[in-house]
Amino acid sequence: MTPAASGPPDDAPPLDCQRDRFSLPRHVHYLNCAYMAPLSRAAEAAGIDGLRRKVVPTGIHPDDFFAPSDRARRLFAGLVGSQEPERVAIHPGASYGIATAARNLPVEEGQNLVLTGEQFPGNVYAWTRKAREAGAEVRMVGPEDGAGDASRGALWNERLLDAVDEGTAVVAVPHVHWTDGTRFGLAELGRRCRSVGAALVLDVTQSVGALPLDVSEIRPDAVVCAAYKWLLGPYSLAFAWFGPRFDDGEPLEETWIGRDRSEEFQKLVDYQESYQPGAVRYDVAERSNFALLPVALAGLELVTDWRPERVQRYCADLTGGLLEEAVELGFDVEEPRWRGEHLFGLRMPPGLDLGELRDRLSARRVVVSLRGTALRLSPNAYNDEADVTALREVLRSVVAG
Repeated sequence: MTPAASGPPDDAPPLDCQRDRFSLPRHVHYLNCAYMAPLSRAAEAAGIDGLRRKVVPTGIHPDDFFAPSDRARRLFAGLVGSQEPERVAIHPGASYGIATAARNLPVEEGQNLVLTGEQFPGNVYAWTRKAREAGAEVRMVGPEDGAGDASRGALWNERLLDAVDEGTAVVAVPHVHWTDGTRFGLAELGRRCRSVGAALVLDVTQSVGALPLDVSEIRPDAVVCAAYKWLLGPYSLAFAWFGPRFDDGEPLEETWIGRDRSEEFQKLVDYQESYQPGAVRYDVAERSNFALLPVALAGLELVTDWRPERVQRYCADLTGGLLEEAVELGFDVEEPRWRGEHLFGLRMPPGLDLGELRDRLSARRVVVSLRGTALRLSPNAYNDEADVTALREVLRSVVAG
């Protein structure tokens, strides 16, 4: 199962370093976007302006409840390769979208649900509850160490495909694994799901904005994404794309703004049975957040301008030499086709003192994450050679002892 190529098309100019768009201190080497992205200066200004508008709310008009939301839908739809922005819902977090999917996808007794092992819990708990209530089996497909010519990522992808059978109701997986960046071949997995009638639900929080995704190729049933990582947006806001399986579904809550003709404020007491078109029915209440949504829009506009394929190439060029040296120092690195260039793990050499590694990273102001058995690195286009050099020096020193 091979992921699609992620390099930029021939006519795409390379992405220059974007550090000047952010307020990151020069002495801090922030290689941790997978934890939380920094806000750009534009997003910061948009949030401040949004808060100020609420101070004197006479400047907030009925159209402000709708137009910014519609723009956010268009931008997110573009990032996932969709021509139907009405299929995008606005949520407070990725788990809200997962819960919406779980509520509306049928699971029967004796069926199974396939998940990746050690997956982020936001894409686990709703499915374990669903399976428990239905009397279904949960299949957690974990990684295996590479054997022969097959890498850890290749074997993990093979095991995931093998777990999907005629009894599978739902497959709920990420695009790249949050702990070490292992990349899953979603196009082939989508074909496998369709062949057995299983629904495919994707958590793309650790990929969309930095790694290309095309729902027209993968044909998933639902795609959820928190905004505060690779979309460079605020915490407490997310987006979800819902396919045709959800066209007549039941939302988690019944909001006034999700109903037909909600734009007509004077007639809101003329209660409507029908919903707004598409996935708007699944919007969270008060989705028109006048402080958070402008911040999210600034982030969406920036990553749309950057283009995910250019982010991949930028990160690959920035970290290529580092990864070659890391291998020479004894770290294990997944081969490029089975990981993202924006998110990957360095697995430790035998005997390396993790406590000492943490201390040296902190002393050098290198900000990364330890997840499971991996040192997780997640650069973005605001990083530069100085950030990579600082990390390289730490790795050299901790291996040398």
